[in-house]
Amino acid sequence: MDIFLTNSRSRTKERFTPLDPANVRVYVCGPTVYDRAHLGNARPAIVFDVLARLLRHVYGAEHVTYVRNFTDVDDKINARAAETGRDIAEITEETIGWYLDDMAAVGVAEPDHMPRATRYIAQMVAMIADLIAKGHAYEAEGHVLFAVESYADYGALSGRSLEDMIAGARVEVAPYKRNPMDFVLWKPSAAGLPGWDSPWGRGRPGWHIECSAMAQDLLGASFDIHGGGNDLMFPHHENEIAQSCCAHPEGSFAKVWLHNEMLQVEGRKMSKSLGNFFTVRDLLDQGIPGEVIRFVMLSTHYRKPMDWTAEKAREAEAVLRKWRALTADVAPGALPEAVLRAVAEDLNSAGAITELHRLAAAGDAAGLKAGAQLLGLLTADLGDWAVAGADLSGLAARLAEIRAEAMQTKDFSEVDRLKAALVAAGVEVRMSKAGVELVPGAGFDASALEGLE
Repeated sequence: MDIFLTNSRSRTKERFTPLDPANVRVYVCGPTVYDRAHLGNARPAIVFDVLARLLRHVYGAEHVTYVRNFTDVDDKINARAAETGRDIAEITEETIGWYLDDMAAVGVAEPDHMPRATRYIAQMVAMIADLIAKGHAYEAEGHVLFAVESYADYGALSGRSLEDMIAGARVEVAPYKRNPMDFVLWKPSAAGLPGWDSPWGRGRPGWHIECSAMAQDLLGASFDIHGGGNDLMFPHHENEIAQSCCAHPEGSFAKVWLHNEMLQVEGRKMSKSLGNFFTVRDLLDQGIPGEVIRFVMLSTHYRKPMDWTAEKAREAEAVLRKWRALTADVAPGALPEAVLRAVAEDLNSAGAITELHRLAAAGDAAGLKAGAQLLGLLTADLGDWAVAGADLSGLAARLAEIRAEAMQTKDFSEVDRLKAALVAAGVEVRMSKAGVELVPGAGFDASALEGLE
């Protein structure tokens, strides 16, 4: 199966040809760990989880290496520590745990490697020293900066000229910079801030050098795919390319660049000021299952803006309940070619879901389950919600009321009708002198209960 991916650098859809089919390598920028993952953070995690599943299906799980980092040294983390009075290591450790729990709840498998920036300081210092030696970086007032003008292809990824980038970016003005676009590789750390010894004094790395050093150490000077949100294209990914290619001119850094579009909520940009800012945990705590969040995310192509709405979540829940009822106790069959073809066509998860609807309509439970699992849906670890998450208290009260009336009139036809409808929907009905209890079974289909109350 040929895989086609839209390469942000060439701005074209290309047939994916790995550098080494026996060693397919992927690097994705992960979170800065100072707070709960917001809903937008879940999109790249889910998108690139699907990419990893596709690559492992095509090339074999043992031939794919997937890396997603944690940025655990950053000014936002320092600010959170100052604000709360908590230890930085305690904050980052707790936040990493939150992130992994929340991503697992939406079906994101852990990558092969999850490097933390603080554990790669030596590699960063070595790369910075090498860039200085090669004339691509310079020391100034305790800082080390990358000399943008030393890399002729700077701007190729984002497609902008140096002048456009200066005009469109919030450039840090500093008297020690030779060029306004030069960016920090190393900066001094005052007392009380994280810092490490270096040839340029005690300090800490700039953000961009972190990913370059970790990718080089784990994947080499050349690897297949680099991914992340399109908000990272400039300056983060642009800077990664520049420093990595200058440090290792024998390599090409990433061959293919993939960027997912951003997320909106109810048609508007997610913002705390608008009151539409949600973390993944917020939605989970509201009773929205992780599988539903994943389904909604994958219902829009990764290169298009994704609009999260309450209506989409309700529709997704109804669909997933039907699919889980259809596939209960059914083993996955052969992966349907139409589903695989859709995912292989630039990760077209929305197209794959259309194919899943067709399989469901045709009653192909085994094919539906196999195709859905390529997208990380209908898996065993995400299925508890479809049974345990149902609120049947209203129907239980209604049945108890009808039953009490029937005891007086001796006409149990309405009791029998409602009970039969519940059983048909996969609900176990338990009636006793103490009352009525309704328990969702393995084949529970909530949509079949609409209108019964």
